[in-house]
Amino acid sequence: MKDRSRLAFVIAAFGLLALYPFVAGQFGVDLVTKIMIYAVFALSLELLVGTTGLVCFGQAALFGIGAYAVVLLSPEYDAANIGWLLPACVMAAAAYAAFMGALSLRTRGVYFIMVTLAFAQMAYYVIHDTPLGGGTDGIYLNVKPVLAVGNHVLVDLGNPAVFYAFTLATLAFVFGFLALLLRSRFGRALAGIKANEQRMRATGFSTYPYKLAAFVISGGLAGLGGFLFAVKDGYVNPELLGWHLSGAVLIMIILGGLGHLRGALVGAFAFALLQEFFKSEAIWGAFAKHWSLGLGLTIIASVALLPRGLVGVPAQWRSRLAGRAVRGAGTGGADD
Repeated sequence: MKDRSRLAFVIAAFGLLALYPFVAGQFGVDLVTKIMIYAVFALSLELLVGTTGLVCFGQAALFGIGAYAVVLLSPEYDAANIGWLLPACVMAAAAYAAFMGALSLRTRGVYFIMVTLAFAQMAYYVIHDTPLGGGTDGIYLNVKPVLAVGNHVLVDLGNPAVFYAFTLATLAFVFGFLALLLRSRFGRALAGIKANEQRMRATGFSTYPYKLAAFVISGGLAGLGGFLFAVKDGYVNPELLGWHLSGAVLIMIILGGLGHLRGALVGAFAFALLQEFFKSEAIWGAFAKHWSLGLGLTIIASVALLPRGLVGVPAQWRSRLAGRAVRGAGTGGADD
């Protein structure tokens, strides 16, 4: 029953996203496109944190590497072909993830968090302080990539409607891929590592290769999100690799509900919409410039009141109603 309700939720969500451009204006379509990109990014981190129990604080580096690869590998005055550019961006992020994971996974707990942060900051300063990525000014993508066969263009990502559909299809692919992955033997092993890594080792599992594989897959998916981000904005800067973005995506999956792919989707939308809400001068007036204060207080309240995240709200309500029913039955029995 739960599986059916979850499937219905996912189908309804993607169905609404597919229909949204037909009823929304340009601003709304642009906003939802950005949120879907963040959802891809959040799903990449969910594989590490929610499934494997590895709290990574360097995910932004992988996202930023994927974004920078788009601009650095594209011809200056011609459109690159998606057929080779997208895999190249994913592989660039996955390669750095393999390097980062191979060393950081030898540590645990807070040390793992700090090592991943150190690797992310290293990538940040390489981009920030060298001509490779244009320094603090960043670099522009002059011509957006296309999918072409010969001289025939099949997909032009410079068209906003086409890019929205491409982003939605990518999000659906990532969600479906992770859903299948988590149901596989590999996914069950990751769940076992999160629950009790020592017991997994005792049963004969070498956990390190599983964790490294999860790290590399997560990095590749983060690079995929970076590809979409760079194509959307046509511009990248070192802030894409900053620690604050790693913190933001971590908040997204916590807000949505750790351990659920649906939580990454819901959390990305909730976080982005809360940002837009508190930034609105029409609602908050002059206080809108302090939007981070309102966002922070809301997130603190959400974490305190919703320990299972937003996707856990229905279960939380059901448990409360069941508890009231039991108490009511107990009181009625005592009165009798």
